[in-house]
Amino acid sequence: MRIKNLLKLLCFVLFVSITKPAAAATSLLNTKPTIDSVTHSDSVMAQQILQRVAEIQSMDKSNLSSSDKAKLRAELQGMRADMGDHHGVYISVGAAIIIILLLILILR
Repeated sequence: MRIKNLLKLLCFVLFVSITKPAAAATSLLNTKPTIDSVTHSDSVMAQQILQRVAEIQSMDKSNLSSSDKAKLRAELQGMRADMGDHHGVYISVGAAIIIILLLILILR
């Protein structure tokens, strides 16, 4: 019985050590904020940001200097960061898998 438990633990540790880096890399790729998760209290600010983004997208950027383009990029990145602050708590795929595996091991 002891070897069986040790084998289960070893498999679990191996699985976590393989999946955790992959989940971390995936979460770095999917950092684009979505407008759907904005609450009602933040809708006014979200609408202002969306209007400003639409203005920037409709601009003719061909006659802007490089410093002006850099300022626009910085402004857009700042707005993206502001929208990102209003999201809820996320659980990574690796953490969800670990929780499921722990529940399976405990409930057996």
